[in-house]
Amino acid sequence: MNALPELKIAPHRESKITALKTLLADIEQNFAPAAFASSFGAEDMVLLDLIARHFKGIEIFTLDTGRLPPETLTLMQRTQTRYRINVTAYTPAPEAVQNYISSAGLNGFYESMAKRQGCCQIRKIEPLARALADKRAWLTGLRREQAPTRADLAESEFDAVHALTKFNPLIDWTNDDVWDYIRAHDVPYNTLHDRGYPSIGCEPCTRAVKPGEDARAGRWWWESTADQKECGLHTAASDFNAQATSSITKYASVAIKIIDKDIEKVIEKNIEKVRV
Repeated sequence: MNALPELKIAPHRESKITALKTLLADIEQNFAPAAFASSFGAEDMVLLDLIARHFKGIEIFTLDTGRLPPETLTLMQRTQTRYRINVTAYTPAPEAVQNYISSAGLNGFYESMAKRQGCCQIRKIEPLARALADKRAWLTGLRREQAPTRADLAESEFDAVHALTKFNPLIDWTNDDVWDYIRAHDVPYNTLHDRGYPSIGCEPCTRAVKPGEDARAGRWWWESTADQKECGLHTAASDFNAQATSSITKYASVAIKIIDKDIEKVIEKNIEKVRV
């Protein structure tokens, strides 16, 4: 694609962009095959812009849960057209989804955290395991500033669940850093951000935040435990195992059989990766 006109960006942020490019170059060269998991949020659009234009050796994928807002789906298509790239979409196992709906209801996740985690397990965590099965590294748009659950994250860490290196390249970026980059580089973004949605997930699980609320207050807004507002994609191995055995077992017995088979395949591949 043709280079887009770039406006001036604050000098102190230029150093962050330079460091980010250096890290992405290192990942592309030394951690292949590597993949970036994009949810098409503001942070992810910063990474996507750089990867699509300068680091094409890094794969870009997304988790299409089947419950995404139309604004996210529109941005997904617009992004692929704009950058002339293909973003691989991983979807949940149809049988697992149907069994969950049959046992818990289409929107059963409103009834308890266990049911919500069960839905996240089916629609997000299991598809992610498939996406990362043959990778050496994956990248996220996580930032420490986003939530208390992310305050102690490192720029890179070993992901024990998937047996590979996990990079959080924007870990020390601020919200202003992100939006300064988006404006300066004319990066497309989700229009929900203009309507009070700083964090965007599945449509029924996301609302606009109220003045003074935490940026992630709109995620799973019916739950009172603000310190646990994670879907499970970025939790430790022990938490992952707990969700896999408790949340789904209770509400989707057939679904867990389907997912267990996929996880077994992932574990076998991960064991081979560790041996190598």
